[in-house]
Amino acid sequence: MKTEEPQKYVLEYIFIASPKLLYHYLSTELGLAEWFAEKVENVDGVLHFFWEDTELKAIVDSKKENEFIRFKWIDESFDTYFEFRIDSDSVYSENTLVVTDFALAEDFQDSKMVWDAAIKKMLRIIGGKLISPSM
Repeated sequence: MKTEEPQKYVLEYIFIASPKLLYHYLSTELGLAEWFAEKVENVDGVLHFFWEDTELKAIVDSKKENEFIRFKWIDESFDTYFEFRIDSDSVYSENTLVVTDFALAEDFQDSKMVWDAAIKKMLRIIGGKLISPSM
C-alpha cells in the first residue's frame, strides 16, 4: 500500500511590523519557542521542537538574514520542510510573510488554521498588525 505524500502549500500574511524583529522570532530558538512550539532546543545544530508529547527535529537548510529561513525536517518519511520568507514593500510600509509548508490534502484546512493562529500570536507578541490573513 502506497502512503500518500504531503503536498506543498503556501500561505501569505500581510502585516505591519519590523522585518528585523520578525526575523528574530522566525529564526531563533527563543523566538520560535514564544509562538511556534512549546520549547525549542538546539543540540549540535539540530533544532528539537516540542509540543505536548511530540518532538520533531529539523536543521536550518538555508537562510538569508532578515529575508528568509528554511527548516528541513529530519527523521521524517518524506523530504519536507517549512520556510518563512519576508517580502518588504518600503512604499507602503507593509510586509508579506510567506509561509511554505507541507500537509496531506485532508489535513490542509487544519494546518492552515494552526498557521493562522500561530502567526497572529507572533504578531501580537512583537506588536505587529495583521492587515490580511492567509490566502
